[in-house]
Parts: sequence; structure tokens; C-alpha cells
Amino acid sequence: MPFFPFKYCTEPKTLDATNRLQQLSASSLVFSFLSCSFPAGEKSHYFEMAVALHDVKSAAGLKKLDEYLLSRSYISGYQPSKDDVTVYESLSKPVSSEYLNVARWSNHIEALLRVSAVFGEGSGVKFESAEAIATPPGADAKAADDDDDDMDLFGEETEEEKKAAEERAASIKASTKKKESGKSSVLMDIKPWDDETDMKKLEEAVRSVEMEGLLWGASKLVPVGYGIKKLQIMLTIVDDLVSVDNLIEERLTVEPINEHVQSCDIVAFNKI
Repeated sequence: MPFFPFKYCTEPKTLDATNRLQQLSASSLVFSFLSCSFPAGEKSHYFEMAVALHDVKSAAGLKKLDEYLLSRSYISGYQPSKDDVTVYESLSKPVSSEYLNVARWSNHIEALLRVSAVFGEGSGVKFESAEAIATPPGADAKAADDDDDDMDLFGEETEEEKKAAEERAASIKASTKKKESGKSSVLMDIKPWDDETDMKKLEEAVRSVEMEGLLWGASKLVPVGYGIKKLQIMLTIVDDLVSVDNLIEERLTVEPINEHVQSCDIVAFNKI
């Protein structure tokens, strides 16, 4: 009697050969899809969709955004993007402390804009109106079909959208730059090279340093010893605009001022 590989396929509760082959083919197809490779940096791009948010100017929308940010640091992805700038600009400020997660995220984005941080492209943001929030799912099938047609499955921005987002970010940076977050009062000791240093010229050289957010104040000469005196001078700085360390390292101890100045020390630093 000849041997048939599928002789047991005719038994009850056993798949026939045709169904078995179809099942194997389907499994192979799924495995092939899951194991396929994508170009570097493009895999997530094929599956990203625009983030859908409610109207953030309404109380209901703010509550939804607060719940959304409960487990997220940014609107989309794990790095700041233009999506964050878009939503930030849409918020009514200041954000109420009632929405803790929104307030935390808003302060973070404002700080990044203030220091001109780089924002990624993001996946796009789509705002739903208050009417859309109140409309139950499936109430208007035709409207849903239209929304599906308009949806950008890949989250790509047009040139006009990119330009508008960049202009919004630039305007926010310009407005926040004008706001002074705080000032500090600094007392500094500036020492000459020796007792032959002309202290009048030393002070003139120090005061010749001009920076946005820097204001020189009162000064006096304090004896150090062996006929040497140091210049003790007050200055007021805007914290976001002037770094005392950079002032010393890049302005006061480089040519030509270092012909008179040997070193600078911070004696006191107080917030105003």
C-alpha cells in the first residue's frame, strides 16, 4: 500500500490539507510583515498620526489636556516639538493651578522658548471644537467620514504650516525675551597685578564692559597689603541675559582689560 503524507487529514476533527496550507500561508504573511525592516529613522513616521485634542481654551478641553499630560512630558513623542509650541500658543495664560499637569508642562515649554531651544517637527495637532466634544460618537456618520478624509495619516506639515509655526515660535520668543524673570545684585572684588597698576584706568576698563542686562553700580578701593589695593564694585544683572561667570571669563579677564586686571572674585550674590 503506497504511503500518503496526508492520510490522517481525512480523520474527524482534523484539518484537511487545503485548510492547513491556507493557515500556514496566513501565518507566514503575518510573520513577514512583522519582521520587515524600515529605513533608519522612518519606521515610526509611517504610523504616526496627528494628535487630536479638545479646544484648550475651554474648561472641558483643559481638563482633557490635564489628563492627557498626566503620563506625558510632551504633546507628542519624548522630546519637545512644534506640537508643544502650537498647543502652548493656543492656551489662555496664565494657566490655573487647578490643572497641575498643564501648568507644569506650560512652564517647561515657556522656559525652552526663552532659551531658544530647538523643537522637533512633531506629528501635528488637531483641535476638536466644543461642539465636537458634545456630539456622541456615531451621531453624524457623514461628518465622521469627512474627518477621516481630511486626516493626515502621516502627520506631515505643509510648507505653509511649517512657516506659520516658525513665525509663532519666533513671536513667542520675542515676547518672552522682553520679560525679565528676575534680577540679582552682585558684589565683586577685582584685583590688579601689583602696586604699580593704575587703579583709575583699571576701573575705567571694567566699566567699559557693556552688555544687555548689565548695570554697574558704586565702587571703592580696598587696601589688600604691601601698598596694593583692590577694586570692590557693585553690579546688577538680569538673570536671563547675563551670566557672571561668562562676564568674568569672556570680558573682564581677556585682552585688553587683563593688562590691568589679574583676577575677579564674587564676594556676594543676592536675588533682588
